[in-house]
Amino acid sequence: MSVSLAKGQNGPLDVPEVIVSVQLAAAADLSALLVAGNGKVRSDADFVFFNQPTGPGVQLVPNPGGIASLKVSLAGVPADIEQVRAVITLDDTSSNFGRTAAPTARVSDSAGNVLYEYVIDGLSSESIVIALEVYRRQGAWKIRAVGQGYAGGFAALVTDHGVSVDDAPAPAAQAAPPQPAYSPPPQQQPVYSPPPQQQPVYNQPPQQPVYNQPPQQQPSYNAPPAPPAPPVYNQPPAAPAEVSLVKGRPVSLTKGQKVTLRKEGGVALTLIQMGLGWDPIKKSGMFGSRTANVDLDASALLYADGNLVDVCYYGQLTSKDGSVRHMGDNLTGDGDGDDEVMTVDLQRVPAHVNAVIFTVTSYRGHTFEQVQNAFCRLVDSTTNSELARYTMQGGMPFTGMVMAKVYRQNGEWKLQAIGEGIQAKHAGEAAPQLGRFLMA
Repeated sequence: MSVSLAKGQNGPLDVPEVIVSVQLAAAADLSALLVAGNGKVRSDADFVFFNQPTGPGVQLVPNPGGIASLKVSLAGVPADIEQVRAVITLDDTSSNFGRTAAPTARVSDSAGNVLYEYVIDGLSSESIVIALEVYRRQGAWKIRAVGQGYAGGFAALVTDHGVSVDDAPAPAAQAAPPQPAYSPPPQQQPVYSPPPQQQPVYNQPPQQPVYNQPPQQQPSYNAPPAPPAPPVYNQPPAAPAEVSLVKGRPVSLTKGQKVTLRKEGGVALTLIQMGLGWDPIKKSGMFGSRTANVDLDASALLYADGNLVDVCYYGQLTSKDGSVRHMGDNLTGDGDGDDEVMTVDLQRVPAHVNAVIFTVTSYRGHTFEQVQNAFCRLVDSTTNSELARYTMQGGMPFTGMVMAKVYRQNGEWKLQAIGEGIQAKHAGEAAPQLGRFLMA
């Protein structure tokens, strides 16, 4: 049975190893300072944080679903270290603990049994707090509830404990203001100017009909000379063309564009991969660059005449019919290339399934404003060659993204790039919002 601590209270530790964990509604980091009798670290190696996750006797243990924990092996802590201080730091430095429910710190043994629990109340404007400390007293180890907010900022906190802090990087040179998108390049010929020495149509001999137009109609001075061609100015604006796949030339898709899933020569694709990728948030600070883990999840939702019939995602890596497979969950977005891959065997998709929608959702609630380089790409599994790619430009304030759709039309499979934002942290929240994307 766990013991609830109040600020300043302590208790004995009679186990060889303890785990310090934090429950908090906001994104945050847990770090540790190993201090000697003078209240200072012996060197920077006594500061355990995201860029240096291991110290003497102390280790930062990642938690895919939330804030990392601290494992303290008491026998491994050097004899001249008297205290191990656990520090909670909010990711958003402009926020504070007063904007969320009070954090809870827990101390457990290696088997997961909670020994102590401390609700850190009374915080308001602070974004940093020393939560707990594991300390020595007369040769024995004890735990103390500290709850000391720190107003000087994280750099001041660790500097006060003797940690060396790198100078902040110099500001980048200011880039020249970009040219307005609508400005034509220098010396660009105006769109409606005829080519040099081009004879205007209206100077043609009168007996020659101009593009079969009625005599009263003013011909277009941009039209080329003979042979006559139908004027383009009477045609309605063209819809985005449906593109075809050409070997060795991947298609760069635009939002809403469609691709017929057959290669040059009319050969239908049978086994495809949908690669989905993103980059984790990059942050730079006084301790060097860091990466915030952004756990995005790819899912494929199978529909039959507008009804959801199956889902392939991290919790079910193969659809019930075996036609769609998820190749494994990526919890961070680290690494080059595809972060998650879904394969679709178009020949095995049941006849009643006429659409497969691919989504990416943010398990931890990061929005796509915080995600870089999100993309989806189509790969021919038989040759491992990229056929088409759709890249998201700019972030959106959504926790989910409908990336693409594979669907049947007139007996053949097609792909459509979508790129629409939704609010969803997992496939179950996304499913009720996908009806509008089922129209081809």
